[in-house]
Amino acid sequence: MKEVIERLVKIENGFKPIEYEAKKIVVSKSISDSMKLAVELLENDFYQVRSLAVFLLGYISSKDPVALQILRTKVSNDKSWQVQEILAKSFDQYCMDTGYEKSLPVIKDWLSDKIPNVCRAVTEGLRIWTGRPFFKTNPQVAIQLISQHKAHESEYLRRSVGNSLRDISKKHKVLVDNEILTWDLSNKLILFTYKFVTKSK
Repeated sequence: MKEVIERLVKIENGFKPIEYEAKKIVVSKSISDSMKLAVELLENDFYQVRSLAVFLLGYISSKDPVALQILRTKVSNDKSWQVQEILAKSFDQYCMDTGYEKSLPVIKDWLSDKIPNVCRAVTEGLRIWTGRPFFKTNPQVAIQLISQHKAHESEYLRRSVGNSLRDISKKHKVLVDNEILTWDLSNKLILFTYKFVTKSK
């Protein structure tokens, strides 16, 4: 493991090598051992190593609810934006392994969280939402779920909301247009999100 860590901390851009190492680990170790390793790696000073831990938690989260809880309560508080990107990917991994429709209660629960990074893990992780099973045939559900944070105080989250809706509008323009027509653009927070939704229009 020491050699792996030494190699990973040298990575300056991208996450593919980190993801590759995580896949190797979960294939070779039990869920319990993968969990123990992830918890240990989360305490590392290097974001690359913590990212490895987050990937591990994502891969086992559909089988171990404690892993999903750690992603929500601990990883969401990590100060590294790179780790937050992996959190989003790991949440999508959970939904994919569980099934997107079956994951709806968890998706809604995470979107109701007070921590912006937890909400963003959903809005960003499931992009492009309508490319995912269930949401592909239920775009309106995706639009409604994402839009609830159009006026969130976190610019980081609102940017993700706007970009996610813009993604969907490429194939479902009328549905997205109907949604944003109901928005109160006198609200500066909503206007910010609106500009991202309509950026390419």
